[in-house]
Amino acid sequence: MPKLTRDLIQGIKLTMNFREHNPPHFHAAYGEHEVALRFDGSIEAGSLPQAK
Repeated sequence: MPKLTRDLIQGIKLTMNFREHNPPHFHAAYGEHEVALRFDGSIEAGSLPQAK
């Protein structure tokens, strides 16, 4: 899956697969947590821990 960022943004890795299923979305991973987010900001699957 291609990375959207070269560096981690506060420990979060952003990736997007351009040939993946619709609707368009990207993945955010933080440690063992992962979430799929649509471009409107809604969560498609998964979760991330709350900010402290």
